[in-house]
Amino acid sequence: MSNTIKIILSILLFTCLADLPYGYYQFVRFAGLVGFGYLAYESHRNGKEKEMYIFGALALLFQPFFKIALGRQIWNVVDVIIGLGLIISIFIDGKENK
Repeated sequence: MSNTIKIILSILLFTCLADLPYGYYQFVRFAGLVGFGYLAYESHRNGKEKEMYIFGALALLFQPFFKIALGRQIWNVVDVIIGLGLIISIFIDGKENK
């Protein structure tokens, strides 16, 4: 389930690079809050404390209630870095589970 959420969040973040209506970016913020919150909870359940803090911080960064204004260019860089990080974490988790 966690890998599915990571893939979905990655796709949503990479799609943010396109010029889309503002409502899409609001949706991504809400989906990021929920998705990263769930990933933080799962990391806590599995005893992965560092991941829990990272995903918790990302949930706070993407939460839609108190928006953090970074500007479009900086948000694009943040989206790409986090999207790539999520994809890389899927492969790292896969190696650890073998």
